[in-house]
Amino acid sequence: MKRFKITILTPVIAALVLSGVSCKKSFFSDANINPNSPDPNSIIPSVMLSTVEGTTAYAQGGDFSRYTSLLTQQTKGDARQAQGYYGYTFTSVDFDSPWGNWYTSVMENNKTLMDISDKKSDNAYGGISRVLMAYSLQVAVDMWGSIPYSQAFKGASNLQAKYDNDKQLYDTIFALLNTAISKLSGPTGPDVPGVEDVIYYPDQTLTIPWSVRAAQWIKFAHAIKARLYIHQAKGNATMANNALAEIAQSFTSNSDNAQYIFGETETSANPWYQFNEQRGGDISFTTSTLATKMLATGDPRFNKFIDTSFKDINQVGMGAYYGNGHSPVEFITYDELLFMKAEATLISTGDLATAQTIFRAAIQANMDKLGVSAGAASTYITAHGNLTGTAANAIAQVSAEEYIALYLNPEAFTLWRRNGSPTLTPVAGSSGIPRRFLYPQTEYSYNGANVPASATLYAPKIFWDK
Repeated sequence: MKRFKITILTPVIAALVLSGVSCKKSFFSDANINPNSPDPNSIIPSVMLSTVEGTTAYAQGGDFSRYTSLLTQQTKGDARQAQGYYGYTFTSVDFDSPWGNWYTSVMENNKTLMDISDKKSDNAYGGISRVLMAYSLQVAVDMWGSIPYSQAFKGASNLQAKYDNDKQLYDTIFALLNTAISKLSGPTGPDVPGVEDVIYYPDQTLTIPWSVRAAQWIKFAHAIKARLYIHQAKGNATMANNALAEIAQSFTSNSDNAQYIFGETETSANPWYQFNEQRGGDISFTTSTLATKMLATGDPRFNKFIDTSFKDINQVGMGAYYGNGHSPVEFITYDELLFMKAEATLISTGDLATAQTIFRAAIQANMDKLGVSAGAASTYITAHGNLTGTAANAIAQVSAEEYIALYLNPEAFTLWRRNGSPTLTPVAGSSGIPRRFLYPQTEYSYNGANVPASATLYAPKIFWDK
């Protein structure tokens, strides 16, 4: 089956892609050494930062978002590959692209940025690069489990990198974030990021001091740590309390949201926009399980996500908030943290009243972000913002609402696997909804001795999936 690839040609993302993926020949060049790559000592950190931010957003908003939205039934596959994926017909080859993009364009470039920044004692870039590496590593672990990292990014000196244990990689992520926070809290070094920091400098007509952006990057680091803890908090009050401590140091409003906003031109557009423009009809938004649930509850966010009139920009039924060319790809947002806080409160104390106040604030923050009117938001929250029954039942209610708020974010797949909410029915004839991504064929071809044996769509589960 031929894979569909979307290219993005903006100077930001095409500026630099280095060779030598973690443990195999590069998916893009089939070579471990690229003679056209510049001397790392001559690479400009600002160019690398814009590259890493852009490729992270594009890769997440591409295959990661499409695959997980189909698995969680936020969207529905109607034709070609998407129809097969919706029925869990995946092969290892289908994961060559997301793995290759994530390792080469995202993580390897980011490792180069980390090394350059450290060599130059550039703490501002060194701190940001570690937050981004921690984020990309967290997403990769949560999709695949055990993956190469400690021996990765060494090019020809190590073509068969070992796979690190998924639980131990969470410890690696914590270490990256602790170092990042330290670097971002201290002297900046010779350079500070400017407008190339698209995540926290989205409006380049404004002047945003580095001190303000450094504080936001530190909050982003704490948000990732909160995610790591809540992923491990099922039945564990200590992990829940750790999550609450990190949330207290993280985002305080939607203005802190970690997201990447794409450009207006065709070649710099949001990946969902590009996919729908080129493969409109492959994926349906109006007939998904999520769409049905939202219609049944009169959810005012429905029209933000979905366009049943098919008058959207690509006439495929995707709402404007996430479907336009300049739409954002969201990494972690304020409303997600509030949902985490409500869940962690229930695990830690079982206090439904306190958790309900936080739960309602989470729904409100999501409504505010999407531009839902105050009246419509209030009506919905009054009807659906009440936690009832046991703490376990309340957690299921929180997760069902968070699933909506995490529209098109791969974190929705992690949320569903953790808590089993909302209730999703597997497609007919299947053995259940997949619990993980397959390892790519390129890894079996070039690093087969190290790929975990007998990995399927269902096992082994990620360590927190209990």
